Amino acid sequence: MAAALIVGAGDATGGAIAKAFAREGYTACVNRRARNADQLEALVKSIHAEGYAARAYPADARIEEEVVAMVDAIERDVGPIEVAVFNIGANVNFSILDMTAQVYRKVWEMAAFAGFLMGREAARRMVERQSGTIIFTGATASLRGGSGFSAFSGAKGALRMLAQSMARELGPKNIHVAHVIIDGGIDTAYIRGIHPNFEAAKAADGVLSPDAIALQYVALHKQHRSAWTHEMDLRPWTENF
Repeated sequence: MAAALIVGAGDATGGAIAKAFAREGYTACVNRRARNADQLEALVKSIHAEGYAARAYPADARIEEEVVAMVDAIERDVGPIEVAVFNIGANVNFSILDMTAQVYRKVWEMAAFAGFLMGREAARRMVERQSGTIIFTGATASLRGGSGFSAFSGAKGALRMLAQSMARELGPKNIHVAHVIIDGGIDTAYIRGIHPNFEAAKAADGVLSPDAIALQYVALHKQHRSAWTHEMDLRPWTENF
């Protein structure tokens, strides 16, 4: 069975993306760090409960050896990776005056370097088969750096340029590389906790639905190669931009 790899599969967007590809007939191979293994297993069980296939692959996406081993294991034990999705966020807010080198480096490793590792390993397998889709999740910070978001916008900007470079190199090899800008608050526990009028905004479709986002990722993968989208931006209809 073909595999869909989702790096950064949490309980919101990443989980919704995993479920969406599982419903398309793929084995959803979901990844988070080992300390989140319980959450990964819960996601796998929820996909199994719907009657679809999924496997958990706990690994640190910032560590080259772990990413290589994870991709090798999926290709060996599940099947060819036809879709690879990078969905790690790493959103932090610190004044540049208080930003430490450790925090800046960690955010870059999570949101940019890990994307390179996943993208490279997926591409190496896909090039051999001359087919596949690689999708990177971006953010508003991919396009502009807000006050206090030097680390996050630096990493997300780097991820966007990585996606552009890969798309130009791999497109002629029949590999679809796409970058999705999520421009707005997503229906997550974090947003519920900080949004002053969350319930009203959600009722008015003013926050992004993880399931709606996931459907767009599936649509990107299904696009005919005569009309590929490289960059897609998603936002609620009420969001200013």
